[in-house]
Amino acid sequence: MDLEKRPQGRPQEPPRRSDPEGCVAAAIRVPVRIVALVLVVPVRLVWDALVVAGRVLRDTVLRPVGRALAWLGWAVFVWPLVGLWRYVLVPLATGVGRLGNVLLVVPAVWLYRRVLTPVGQALAWFFTRVGAVLAAIGRGLYAGLAWLARYLVAVPAVWLYRWVLTPVGQALAWCGKGLLWCGRQVARGVGLAATGVGFLLYWTVRVLLVLPALAVWRWVLAPVGRVLAVVGREVRDALGHAWRIAGYVSLAVGRFLAALVRWTVVAPARWAYRSVLTPVGHAVRDTVLRPLAEASRGAGRATRRALASARLTVRQARADVRRALFGEPTRARPVARREPSVAEARTLGSSTTALTKD
Repeated sequence: MDLEKRPQGRPQEPPRRSDPEGCVAAAIRVPVRIVALVLVVPVRLVWDALVVAGRVLRDTVLRPVGRALAWLGWAVFVWPLVGLWRYVLVPLATGVGRLGNVLLVVPAVWLYRRVLTPVGQALAWFFTRVGAVLAAIGRGLYAGLAWLARYLVAVPAVWLYRWVLTPVGQALAWCGKGLLWCGRQVARGVGLAATGVGFLLYWTVRVLLVLPALAVWRWVLAPVGRVLAVVGREVRDALGHAWRIAGYVSLAVGRFLAALVRWTVVAPARWAYRSVLTPVGHAVRDTVLRPLAEASRGAGRATRRALASARLTVRQARADVRRALFGEPTRARPVARREPSVAEARTLGSSTTALTKD
């Protein structure tokens, strides 16, 4: 029983197909995706391996080398240049600027104010007066030349234009109109002939070239192009899906290899280091290395004491030999002090001075 009421008078629409391309796309999609997956998975695995190797190389080699080269560049180029600029060029430029100000700018300003400005003002006054006189002379010459040009050039030219050139020009214009009308008639006849020839050529080209080319385009090239477009789109989509699936496969393979390395190499090595090598190392350190170090330090102290006693014995023997050969060395006599001692110093309160002596 149909529980939904359909509107009366409206026909039911047929169900739309989920695949608008048709059977061509459906027939191409699955094999193309299978082939793309088979071809792309090794490429993606190699690509991910290269990416991991590049990251490891960048983090372990290139970045430390780059930092070292950057520091070396700063130490070799930047810091010397900064020191040269700050402690040599800037003070030198400051000194040169002050020297140039004292030697050039100040004399130039004084010369401009005290010499050039008065001379310029005097020359301006002189040329102003001379210009006024020349302006008056020029106005007179302009008036004379204008009168001569009016009666020697303008009046004859107007007469020539009015009584000679105008009639001749009108006659030439009438002849030109006649020639223009003849040319228009000839051009119209040529245009009609060209139109007829063009009409014939148009239909000839249309029937022989355009219509066959249109038929080939409509019934051959357009369907082939649609099929090729569908194939290209499916290949592109298949490559995209294959690349993403290959990424998941590469991630799974990488995790598996990492877990395998961790289980087979890292974990046994860590266990061996913690459970075997560390206790053995501690035992060797406590039983062998520390006693050897204490013994070596004791031997060193005994050797230093023996060397010190030997040096003292040699020094005493050398002193005895010198004493036996040359006798006891003469000791320097104490030199009398130039100032009197405290007991012999003369003071005002003592009775040993010449003034208070009894």
